[in-house]
Amino acid sequence: MFSRRKFLTTSLSAASTALVLAACGNDAAPAAAAPASAAGPDPATGGGADTRPGKRRLGRSTVEISPLVLGTNTFGWTADRERSFEILDRFSDAGLETLDTANMYSTWAPGNSGGESETIIGDWFESRGKRDAIVLITKVGMELDGQKGLSAAYIERAAEDSLRRLKTDYIDVYFSHEPDPGTPHEETLRAYQRLIEAGKVRTIGASNYDAGQVRAALEVSAAEGLPRYEVLQPRYNLYDRGDFDGPLHDLAIAEDLGVITYSSLASGFLTGKYRSEADLGQSPRGGGVGRYLDERGLRILAALDDVAARHEAELAEVSLAWIIAREGVTAPIASATSIEQLDSLVAALDLQLTAEDLQQLDQASAI
Repeated sequence: MFSRRKFLTTSLSAASTALVLAACGNDAAPAAAAPASAAGPDPATGGGADTRPGKRRLGRSTVEISPLVLGTNTFGWTADRERSFEILDRFSDAGLETLDTANMYSTWAPGNSGGESETIIGDWFESRGKRDAIVLITKVGMELDGQKGLSAAYIERAAEDSLRRLKTDYIDVYFSHEPDPGTPHEETLRAYQRLIEAGKVRTIGASNYDAGQVRAALEVSAAEGLPRYEVLQPRYNLYDRGDFDGPLHDLAIAEDLGVITYSSLASGFLTGKYRSEADLGQSPRGGGVGRYLDERGLRILAALDDVAARHEAELAEVSLAWIIAREGVTAPIASATSIEQLDSLVAALDLQLTAEDLQQLDQASAI
């Protein structure tokens, strides 16, 4: 069991201050509190300095991450324990630190019951002794063992189960995996408050929430003096832009919220691996890619081909670099089932897209 870091003794006062500032609105936050997540590279200059992007803060929390998050929904599914360990080792050795999982990963795989991803990560922590070098994201709310939702009782029970599987006693970012219309925001946020006060959670986030749901939760946090969601997790990629572009993007900027995107490669479509119906049988994920094979999807692939050729890069690298350069985005999540795939994902951090590249991709992906 790996113990929590010094944040318990050094960061709780900072977290309390952040809650007060959040309750008072943007004007109460000092200039220094503006999150790096809202800044992002300058598209006009082709993405900023000619170096790997630095860490970005998640909202007003004390948590900072590199602008690439490793998705681990493949662990215990398309990547077995040994392969998962190899991927985790390579990711860590590349100087990256943030892992995204959930308690229900990967219930969809034949023979799985959920918790497989968390269990593999916990075993890796125990084997490598690297818990304190990792920013750990997990989630609660989707169905697992016939239970779901965001009631206080379920959150507290699920948190203990996740901590046990992960072989740690703290979670860096704990997400509401999806909205629960049957549970008031206040009940959910009070449960998170107790976990934060106990040192079991550092900060919280909301996944799959729309702008209205996020705003309602923020209003409850401010009115009741409760922890607020500091980071959002919408589906977002060159094809799926509707969930984030627009009201949710504007709210994230206005409220200094971090944004970590999921499905950043559109289930592998934006790697260029799937270009026809005949390609869909190449992997277990192919079944979810068919919807992208329309005129717009193929137009996006053509633009990616052009940009990738100019930079001698892979399509996945260009797709991720485009997200990293978006205003308001902290980091995309991307998963890998091999070392070669992981190396390509990491290379996206060193890819500097030009203003011309970004414009071409924006035009091709316009809805």
